[in-house]
Amino acid sequence: MSLQNYWLFLPACFAINMAFGPNNVLSLSNGAKNGARYSILAALGRIVAFAIMIAIAGFGLGALLLASRTLFTALKFAGAAYLVWIGIKLFRAGPVALSRDAGSPPSLDPRAKLSRLMRQEFLVAAGNPKAILVFTAFFPQFVDRAHYAASFTLLGGTFLLLELVAVVIYAAIGTRLGSMTANARGFQWFNRVSGTLMVAFGLLLAFVRRPAT
Repeated sequence: MSLQNYWLFLPACFAINMAFGPNNVLSLSNGAKNGARYSILAALGRIVAFAIMIAIAGFGLGALLLASRTLFTALKFAGAAYLVWIGIKLFRAGPVALSRDAGSPPSLDPRAKLSRLMRQEFLVAAGNPKAILVFTAFFPQFVDRAHYAASFTLLGGTFLLLELVAVVIYAAIGTRLGSMTANARGFQWFNRVSGTLMVAFGLLLAFVRRPAT
């Protein structure tokens, strides 16, 4: 692909990465409760989900998914229900639980907790059909048709790297917010805001329409 197209792709892509959505809310929340390191490592679950979605879109299967009303609707409502469930858990978490992963037992060892957070990030990303739409509709605008595989791989790799940058930024902000709300009431306020946002994202996702074909 041409260097000019790539330089046009970079800022547009980073704007998508930085958009305030469910996964970035998780990075904020995990950063506040568990620190930047946990938040960044947990986001690897999201990166894996996006990598799979990029591969699906690259092979042309993303368009088939979006064209199927049944599959699109099933994925949409499953993702919406999961976001609402996470939101309710965050909102209802008590002051003591807020210093750990919401809903995690106190005895949960670090590896198990990290695995739980990574799985949560993966499921939130994988349950959002709008991500497939981004990779299916946005990437092709910059793909070099003469070198399709190489250019799509470059765009996908760039997206994942910029997503990691966004994760670091949100994790750092979350960690800072956590230090500013280090008391029980502050954490409770933070989790209620995070939970409300998650529920709102879930409800919005439920009303997403399948693109016209």
